[in-house]
Amino acid sequence: MKPETCNIAVPGSKFDTGTAGFTLLEVMVALAIVAIALVALMGLGNRSIAVNAHLQKITQATLLAQQRMTEVEIQAAGGALLVLNEEGVFDEPFAEFRWRLDYEDTPLPNLQIVTVTVAWGDESRNELVDLNSFIFR
Repeated sequence: MKPETCNIAVPGSKFDTGTAGFTLLEVMVALAIVAIALVALMGLGNRSIAVNAHLQKITQATLLAQQRMTEVEIQAAGGALLVLNEEGVFDEPFAEFRWRLDYEDTPLPNLQIVTVTVAWGDESRNELVDLNSFIFR
């Protein structure tokens, strides 16, 4: 068989392109780059999950604060005197949330500021929602 008709690249023949493929060093560098990129993407995914969980807590706390504020406004419309600060815990499935009602007088004699605070976890980490409203007595 003549070397010109053979499909095998023989060094020094006209079929020799000078490159036989990737070197081990090139493959290891490419794998290192891919590994760094995957670790970064996984970290972003974990952070995204944590942010989503925190946003769900804020949404639940806001809805619970609105519910509690509506109850207070209904009591005030019924003529109940609103002067006592109260605290409590929501029923299941929201037992991890606690609420606090604060009433403050205003310069106007028949007007009060009501603050509903719904907290979860550690309040020093700002894991709470405040909702304010004015109530006529």
